Amino acid sequence: MDTFSTKSLALQAQKKLLSKMASRAVASAFIDDTSSEVLDELYRATKEFTRSRKEAQKLVKNLVKVAVKLGVLLRAGQLGAEELARLQRLRQQARRLAMTAVSFHQVDFTFDRRVLATTLLECRDLLHQAAGAHLTAKSHGRINHVFGHLADCDFLAALYSPAEPYRSHLRRICDGLTRMLDEDSI
Repeated sequence: MDTFSTKSLALQAQKKLLSKMASRAVASAFIDDTSSEVLDELYRATKEFTRSRKEAQKLVKNLVKVAVKLGVLLRAGQLGAEELARLQRLRQQARRLAMTAVSFHQVDFTFDRRVLATTLLECRDLLHQAAGAHLTAKSHGRINHVFGHLADCDFLAALYSPAEPYRSHLRRICDGLTRMLDEDSI
């Protein structure tokens, strides 16, 4: 039995091509301005925290690659009803996460790194479940890398600290998240 499928081959080629092209410049062609601004601030905050330009670039690149691959899967209709339901739960969880992050920023002394870290890890798990067999082990590793960094309690504590430059990064990230929430794009 021959299992060759041009549709499957085209999907693999799209994912491979897009993963090779993932960079901040290319990302701006695939994502809206607000999301791009949030990613740029996340890059700057990560660069400041890790003291590594390379690590910050890798984080954003991995995030973009996963998002683009997920978009390709959605557009190609490769996800089943159960996977789509998980993605919907992920979207709802991401909205709650964004609202919580903004609230922690706006209301002094409410920040709880454990709440954000736990919610981020729940989002990671939902993404793993939704993408499941459609992504390679390397892509699942990228998901772990991104969420592992974002859920790092030390990173969150630094980001929410009153010290500069983190305070400015957080303000711009939260401004972007607020716009995304208002536009219902998250």
